[in-house]
Amino acid sequence: MLGKRIRRARKALGLSLRDLGEQIALSHAAVKKYEDNEVTPSSDILIKLAKVLHVKAEYFFRPERFTLENIHYRKHADIPQRHLEEITAKIVDQVERRVELESLFPSAPVQSFSIKNLPKIVNHIDEVQKLADQVRNQWRLGSDPIPDLIDIFEERGIKVFAIDNEQYPKIDGLYAEVNGMPVIVVGDQRPGDRQRFTLAHELGHLLLDNRLADGLDIESCCNRFAGAFLLPKQSLINVLGEHRNSIEPRELSLLKQEFGISMTSILHRAEETGIISHNLYCHVRAEFNERGWSKKEPGQQYPKEVTHIFDQMIFHALAEEYIGESKAAELMNMSLESFRSLRAMESQDVAHYQ
Repeated sequence: MLGKRIRRARKALGLSLRDLGEQIALSHAAVKKYEDNEVTPSSDILIKLAKVLHVKAEYFFRPERFTLENIHYRKHADIPQRHLEEITAKIVDQVERRVELESLFPSAPVQSFSIKNLPKIVNHIDEVQKLADQVRNQWRLGSDPIPDLIDIFEERGIKVFAIDNEQYPKIDGLYAEVNGMPVIVVGDQRPGDRQRFTLAHELGHLLLDNRLADGLDIESCCNRFAGAFLLPKQSLINVLGEHRNSIEPRELSLLKQEFGISMTSILHRAEETGIISHNLYCHVRAEFNERGWSKKEPGQQYPKEVTHIFDQMIFHALAEEYIGESKAAELMNMSLESFRSLRAMESQDVAHYQ
């Protein structure tokens, strides 16, 4: 157990065995023996490891209970494998602390994820639209815009975490399962509309994996689900009408600000719902390409999505005396001094544990 936790913390920081060994004045072979549980590090070495690996000493003695399974990435093809290993290690650590925190409440602070009457098999991509409408209906979202998508997911049992896009610029997000719990990860520096599409796309993976008939492409179906979930067909018809022979970019920009979905995705939705023809779609896309809008859309960016629930649960548990300050600081991976500054509203830094 101890060895696995040392390895995970090392990978989360992107350190090699040699890198870690040099920082604690030992050989890489000695570190490998610790990770392989061939040798147990002394208390002095554990203190050094905790300092170098940016964890508290208690971290090494937590039970090793979680692994990411069924992982699907939204990423560039050339992202280094070591970055994927780092991201995996960081997410497992965040899941571990989240689950530990939730277990301290007398009753579960969030519900378990469940969608009723999922189809056993999806035979055609058009059926994905119906599935998106089904989820909206069960979650009582109607056809209105969804202002805070992360909150909606968290309230319904999907754990959402953020990754640092400055450190990992070639990944938008991922979907995985941890002990049967759905986990979605999204890049923290992407524009809000791109984050939201990633979140909805990964929800599509959660619902559609292993349910598609032969010949259906999972990524195309998840994209269709994301568009339909964020911008239902009837909502689009209500705004644009049932059929259009022309469309103004400004219309798409206004819809983007209302529904939190990119202008390009709205245009695609208009085509796949039959509101505009394929020829008109291609004409407008060509205009977007010519004006550089395919890379950066004009106008104000949609606000970024932000995760709040972990911090909220920490201070809820603290207020109800389920935990004390020391435990709160440990769960947030902060020093006690830094946590007290945060609690006293002297600091607004709550991104320390991402």
